[in-house]
Amino acid sequence: MKTKHLLLFLLIFCSFSTIYGQTARLKGVILDEKNQPVRDVVISASNKTTTSDATGFYVLEVSANKPVTVVFSHVSFKKITLIQTFSSNEDFEFNPVMNDVAEQMQEVTITKNKRDRIEGIANIDPATIRKIPGANAGVENVLKTFAGVNGNNELSTQYSVRGGNYDENLVYVNEIEVYRPFLIRSGQQEGLSFTNTDLTENVDFSAGGFQAKFGDKLSSVLDITYRIPKKFGVAAEASFLGGSLALDAVSKNQKWTGIAGVRYRDNSLLVNSQETQSNFRPTFADVQTYITFTPSTKWRWSFLGNISQNKYQFQPLTRQTNFGTIDDPIALSIFYQGQENDEYTTYFGALKSVYEVSENFTLKLISSLYHTTEQEYFDILAQYSLGEVDGSLGSENLGSVTFSEGVGTQLNHARNNLDALIFNGEVKGIDKIQNNTIEWGFKYTREDIRDRVVEWEVIDSAGFSLNPPKFVFPNNQPAQPYIGPLIPFQNVRATNFVTIDRFSGYAQWSNKGKLGSADIWYNAGVRGHQWAVSGSGLKNSSQFVFSPRASISIKPDWQKDMVFRISGGVYHQPPFYRELRDSTGTVIPDVKAQQSIHLVFSNDYSFKMWNRPFKLISELYYKSLTDVNPYTLENVRIRYAANNDAIAFAQGLDVRLNGEFVPGTESWLSFGYMKTEENIANRGFIARPTDQRLKFGALFQDYMPNIPSVKVYLNIVYNTGLPGGSPSYADVYEFQSRLRDYRRADAGFSYVLTENNANRPEKHWLKKFEDLSLGFEIFNLFNNQNAITNTWVRDVYTKNQYGVPNYLTTRVFNVKLTAKL
Repeated sequence: MKTKHLLLFLLIFCSFSTIYGQTARLKGVILDEKNQPVRDVVISASNKTTTSDATGFYVLEVSANKPVTVVFSHVSFKKITLIQTFSSNEDFEFNPVMNDVAEQMQEVTITKNKRDRIEGIANIDPATIRKIPGANAGVENVLKTFAGVNGNNELSTQYSVRGGNYDENLVYVNEIEVYRPFLIRSGQQEGLSFTNTDLTENVDFSAGGFQAKFGDKLSSVLDITYRIPKKFGVAAEASFLGGSLALDAVSKNQKWTGIAGVRYRDNSLLVNSQETQSNFRPTFADVQTYITFTPSTKWRWSFLGNISQNKYQFQPLTRQTNFGTIDDPIALSIFYQGQENDEYTTYFGALKSVYEVSENFTLKLISSLYHTTEQEYFDILAQYSLGEVDGSLGSENLGSVTFSEGVGTQLNHARNNLDALIFNGEVKGIDKIQNNTIEWGFKYTREDIRDRVVEWEVIDSAGFSLNPPKFVFPNNQPAQPYIGPLIPFQNVRATNFVTIDRFSGYAQWSNKGKLGSADIWYNAGVRGHQWAVSGSGLKNSSQFVFSPRASISIKPDWQKDMVFRISGGVYHQPPFYRELRDSTGTVIPDVKAQQSIHLVFSNDYSFKMWNRPFKLISELYYKSLTDVNPYTLENVRIRYAANNDAIAFAQGLDVRLNGEFVPGTESWLSFGYMKTEENIANRGFIARPTDQRLKFGALFQDYMPNIPSVKVYLNIVYNTGLPGGSPSYADVYEFQSRLRDYRRADAGFSYVLTENNANRPEKHWLKKFEDLSLGFEIFNLFNNQNAITNTWVRDVYTKNQYGVPNYLTTRVFNVKLTAKL
């Protein structure tokens, strides 16, 4: 009861929460030419005035969403004039250098470019995200074009970063950590990503070496900010894959704002292009809202909510996969009976409050509640034959199976249910002390998991039921009848009630200084994380980890615009529920946090080419991992060994060139080399499941010169093949073959009907629209056959096991209509 009262108190307390009004804050430190602080500088804008203190620091509240003239004046120096349109709720830092030689006047466009370069963050324009074609369009679709970010499944929004797996990535929306369903095993079950791009204002991504203020994961951080609307608006999209609707609303006094989005997705178009013929009836839908209330300039209140329901009904019918070589073609033919019915329903709500205690101190309170109920039910009987294919040109039976080398039946059954409730309560602070910025935070998390696993598989090969290798009984068939027990080839049965209580916190310090004539930025911080695992029938376990991190960025006073950065530290990933559960469904509470020591060297070079802006970003990285929790990867399903008996490493190079290859549009090219291997139980190093050696990605935006209203978008990804996995009960060290390379190109063409609105009369019907576009998309432009996993089939004559590739989608066409008022 005490725990329930505590949770209720925290929810009520944090419900006095929120965010952002129609003002902005201009702040910074004023220095002279000798890099000394200047006090008593008068800073004025409209009818508001402030002065700098003894450290040169100042802060001034200014109007947002309209041009503002800010004047810096002092009796001993020439005045400085800043002309700027500030974004609502923006904390804009401007550090002028005053001199007595000449008056300075500049107009600044607010960008996050400078901070991103210093912190090693990649920023993605939300407008670009919405335009780029993809079978699963959105933030993750664009991320997969980055070097170091890999995803070999266009049906999935999951991605791995620099050798990590899908569970090693942090995702935040407005500083609130978000989660994804637990039981997803294939990309076509996923449906919608949490992030609604129609509601997004800013997207930041870090592929490693991130600061201590971000959470305890090993690989990456995706930090998303939802926008605050400035006026009423409506945006809608409809296509063969579904549709979306977004609404913006603002109160008359500008204190209340709200955005809401509704999405629906139907993957039938994509799934029906695969080799497995099926009856497929999916329903993926969600509703999101972000509401803000600003009663004063000191308090900011906000609420983020999401309801999502994914229903997946799948009835496979037939499949034929041809593989092998030209000289020895082989085909796998399967006839199915049965169906799969899955359902994932999630509810998410978060309350946030920001209070400006003083000019130099900001306090934030955040609470969130995530509830998911998931079911995975299926009974699927597969009758298969493995045979030789008639490859004779001119033969009437060309492509048909002429001789069966293996026949069998496989029955898969599951009745899996999961109910998870996750609460987070967090307090954060930001302190400005002279030239130093100190950020700190403390967070409590409670995870309550109720999980039932009933899953088994029976295999009948050539009329004989196969027992698992660990059960050996006398079997002299066909000379003597088999009288031993019939045991499923795989059988997992478990019921787990698990509670995990977590206390975590961080503190970090940032400072800017000079190293000779070069600018230098420092950041250093630490994180601590304590967690306790308890539950029905479990031995209670409690552990603690400590993670120091640091980075230094230097911008030499060179003619060339370069920033050099070195970052690193110790990163821990305390186990989440899935990492505690082994392949038999048993929860192991003593599983340790995986540890990774990161070291990242980077260079950011901005330059002009063809008199247009370009940027070349290079990063060299190395990770040394200990207490590694080995896992197997099948499609997007991860199964952990839950024993920390491995060590691993990841090393590589990421390069990305982005800029205006076409005037007025941003495009980029990326290249990545990565090698990651693990040593399990001191048996030697082998490739990890995410060992993707080479990566090429490209994203192009263009338009037709003679018809500028027609826009062209191209999304290209090439990844070398991943390890192909191994059969059940097999020794992974004996199966190190790789899947074929992943090659995919998606193209989009959009005719913008509102392109010439500026030249149209006011009463023209298109003037009502901010944007109205008709698009045509081609997914998998070159119709490449990409494989995600292997199905392992035994040849009854040779006893060999064949890895039959499970191919992804073929070429698919889509039409969409986009409108914005």
